[in-house]
Amino acid sequence: MRITRLTAGIGLAAVAVLGLTACNSGSPTVGGGATEEGGDALWEVATDVSLEGSPTYDRMVERDKVVIGVKNDQPGLGYEDAVSGERTGFDVDIARWIAASLGFDESQIEYQTIPSANREQAIVNGDIDYYVGTYSITDSRKQQIDFAGPYFITGQGLLVAADDDSITGPDDLAGKVVCSVTGSTPLQRIRDEYAPGDTVENDTYSQCVEQLKQGQVDAITTDEAILAGYVALEPDALKIAGEPFSEERYGVGLPKGDTVLKDHINALLTDGGDVWTSLFDTHLAPAGISGEQPSVDQ
Repeated sequence: MRITRLTAGIGLAAVAVLGLTACNSGSPTVGGGATEEGGDALWEVATDVSLEGSPTYDRMVERDKVVIGVKNDQPGLGYEDAVSGERTGFDVDIARWIAASLGFDESQIEYQTIPSANREQAIVNGDIDYYVGTYSITDSRKQQIDFAGPYFITGQGLLVAADDDSITGPDDLAGKVVCSVTGSTPLQRIRDEYAPGDTVENDTYSQCVEQLKQGQVDAITTDEAILAGYVALEPDALKIAGEPFSEERYGVGLPKGDTVLKDHINALLTDGGDVWTSLFDTHLAPAGISGEQPSVDQ
């Protein structure tokens, strides 16, 4: 087990946010991000991290890198540029912030795009060290994995074509075709609590967006924070219909029983409010999303 140089990670993380946003140059993001002209990103990582008793951290140290599960098709949250391969968004920078607090810089991060339906299994199998990607904390998921956080709270909404006034909320879905991703909380809720004409499942929300634009589905349902990113990219084609109709608490997915790592991340979130606010203002506020940092679960 590596015992690295023990100092507080929070103070350095406040500086690290400059490097995190600087890493975003070259990719489309909601609201953009700070960039460093003509040079490498400014990266500051925490020193002297001690996570004695965390098997997940031991695994990171042994391989000298952290493997993080993320999304790649959610503008403003978790997005991968198709040309450059750069990762951007609020969730991605939360993931980077955590990695920095553990002593890993950008060159020591491996991102894996994991579909919603496969997230728990990827964590259980040890394919990834943690997951940050619009991952709602639910009791059923906590039977297999643990969560740190929440680090953000949003609500389920509906995305429709900009010229469609027939849907103003979930009660208008009778006879309508609604798209979402396999294994998602919003898909299950829309089936259990409302009465759509039909539902369509895809691996990614971007596939749903293409089907909506082509008239193959009438609406997309997922968290409003995700939907707002697509509206920000195509405001003439898409709009959010009505108000949120649930509460979704985003957490960091962790291996079951690793309370040491969970406590470390919760402490980072609790003490790092300035960093959280900077990331929120960079990625989500410009899309019209409102919110404040929630308290973590104890």
